[in-house]
Amino acid sequence: MSTVKSKKLQVGTDTTSTNNFTIYQPASPDGTLRIGVGNADSPTEVGRFDSNGLNKLGTATGDAPSYSARAWVNFNGTGTVAIRDSGNVSSVVDTATGQYTINFATAMPDADYAMSGSAGNITGVTSTGRSQHRNGTWTASTAYIRNVLTNTQATHDDSYIGLIFIR
Repeated sequence: MSTVKSKKLQVGTDTTSTNNFTIYQPASPDGTLRIGVGNADSPTEVGRFDSNGLNKLGTATGDAPSYSARAWVNFNGTGTVAIRDSGNVSSVVDTATGQYTINFATAMPDADYAMSGSAGNITGVTSTGRSQHRNGTWTASTAYIRNVLTNTQATHDDSYIGLIFIR
């Protein structure tokens, strides 16, 4: 096996276009590997990796690490529950009024993930606030949630429920 050493590797042959990707080490090595787009002589950084994996996305500013959603779902929570679209969610099960089980297609590393959500009427105005709560003990592969009306704290089915899960 041979080793090739280089500070930059351009993938693509267009020397002036953003159609190229460049894998490179910064001018002052800091233990990171960068990915950029554009000319290899001056690529625009879109991602940064360190020994722990991806730690900066091109859409982020500053030096704090970036974390992306591990799963998300947009579903109709009334009648027969139906997923409109999702990422890494295999199913949503209606367990009671305003209570749902979210099953992940690929499990999280553990049960220490966070969730954020929104809910309301898919058409028209949602006049009463909603909030989504953890409902029971989560596992790496399943999240249990409650959708509630903020004025009464009563569980409630909604025609639009959107959730994201971050870890």
